[in-house]
Amino acid sequence: MELTFYKYQGTGNDFILIDNRQELFPKNDTKAIAMMCDRKFGIGADGLILLEDHFEADFTMVYFNADGRPSSMCGNGGRCIALFAQTLGIIDTEASFEAVDGMHYATIEGETVSLKMQEVSNVSVEASHCFLDTGSPHHVTMVDDVFKHAVVSEGRRIRNEVYGAQGANVNFVSAKESDTFTVRTYERGVEDETLSCGTGVVAVALAMYSMGKAQAETIAIETMGGMLEVQFDASEVGFRNIYLKGPAKEVFKGTFTL
Repeated sequence: MELTFYKYQGTGNDFILIDNRQELFPKNDTKAIAMMCDRKFGIGADGLILLEDHFEADFTMVYFNADGRPSSMCGNGGRCIALFAQTLGIIDTEASFEAVDGMHYATIEGETVSLKMQEVSNVSVEASHCFLDTGSPHHVTMVDDVFKHAVVSEGRRIRNEVYGAQGANVNFVSAKESDTFTVRTYERGVEDETLSCGTGVVAVALAMYSMGKAQAETIAIETMGGMLEVQFDASEVGFRNIYLKGPAKEVFKGTFTL
């Protein structure tokens, strides 16, 4: 089978995008998906995303981790698929779509995509870290210098020893300036550090606010792949109107034979 694919990236978080409205893609072939995401033997990506029809919204987002397995929500992937839908002519500058965690809405201005995330009602603030689910589970911990921290080894340890088989993404954060933070993320499913993680960036922003490390409801987050912004409304019962905003871009288009 010869497939047409597109490669997109959002602050260095890269994805294979496929128009699957004809439902021809072998979604149950975990090995094939993992091989396509492999950076040595395939196209290379942090994940693979299918765009499918939806009975009411503009489209459906189906996301697979680089290991070939279906996964929880991907924020940067959500921003990339919105731009992909525009490329396909499905939308103009606004999108509504359903992902594994529910409905999402996006707006596009050039290569800047703003994605509305799900509300977050529970942030568990512990002595050493925060834990919260922003569409995917995230462990957030502050370190003195994120650039010198052993992100991969320590992230892998926490992902497996603390959260077991199901795992969690692990974010290491350092304060940069007022309401601005730098984060490095170890992602489950990729089982390595990624240049950026959208749900992780949202988790960091909400965690920093919950811990009193940030006061504003607009927080800038520096990732290894670039800058992202998180806006939200905070209340006593949690966070709503959460938006993840930043650049997304088509990298190239090609064909792949399974």
